Amino acid sequence: AMKRVIMFGFAVLTAFAWTGTATAAEYKATMKLASTQAMDHPYMVGAQKFADLIKERTNGRITVKLYPSNQLGKGEREMTEGIQQGAIDLLVTSTGPLGGFSPSINILDFPFLFRDFKHVDLVLDGPIGQKLLDDFEKANIKALAFWENGFRHLTNARGPVKKVEDGKGLKIRTMENKVHLAAWKTAGLNPTPMAWGEVFTALQQRVIDGQENPIAVFYSNKLWDAGQKHFSLTEHVYSPSPFLMSKKTFDAMPKEDQQLFVKTGLEVAKFQRKINRDAEETKLQDMAKQGVTVTRDVDKASFKKAMAPIYSEFSAQFSKAEIETIMNAK
Repeated sequence: AMKRVIMFGFAVLTAFAWTGTATAAEYKATMKLASTQAMDHPYMVGAQKFADLIKERTNGRITVKLYPSNQLGKGEREMTEGIQQGAIDLLVTSTGPLGGFSPSINILDFPFLFRDFKHVDLVLDGPIGQKLLDDFEKANIKALAFWENGFRHLTNARGPVKKVEDGKGLKIRTMENKVHLAAWKTAGLNPTPMAWGEVFTALQQRVIDGQENPIAVFYSNKLWDAGQKHFSLTEHVYSPSPFLMSKKTFDAMPKEDQQLFVKTGLEVAKFQRKINRDAEETKLQDMAKQGVTVTRDVDKASFKKAMAPIYSEFSAQFSKAEIETIMNAK
């Protein structure tokens, strides 16, 4: 009996070792890539580019199929769980619910952390960004790269918001994110967390007065049709979009395909951020034609001051030194 156990153990080991070393030529897969946004949103434009490059670079061995507009889940949290379980292979998501999976990512959700896009790229493409991506491994998620949602802005149906006082009492939808909720509450607004799929109807029915998002999200979802006629360029938070992969799927791939996915994910990040940024001004002008009042000369200092107390509120989780390292990156 002893001998049989050893033999059995040996057989399992060799079988396991063999599957792990399947060559790239033998590996074939069709993968699902999901997001909350529609095909014309920069998320999915990036996703399409990624799918095309993977198909080309693997000579069609690996096909990435795209599932936009919440097709694979009710929102980002649900789809991130899908990534964890291996039901979804790839996901472009905002950081909204990600703190629940990898707490360190929430550091990027602090208001007025980044000066501009150049500052963003410096931090996210450097060692700080890499460490935040690596932290996802503990949650059984392989984070490939930082794509982009953009700087977030406040919109509402009540009236123009130029300084923080103008927004007092506004009931606004935020992501399911502790830092965002705390920031808006401290600033005197009334934040309500809600999955993205429910927002348009809630705005339409005036269950909420407003929401906050980058230009591309507002534009792609035509939120002016839901009564959002006031857009303030608050730039209160920069929203990166981690490009996530199921660790299950990633680990089952041959080494060279793994490297290809990481390399292509980072390459597409540069492309995806650029198209997102280049289109913002055109979109703002187009929104104005749709009857949206765009307030450009926002008193950002008033928002910054009103939200400042939340830094100490989260000091147990994020040290002043960590935050300053990001803020002072040159």
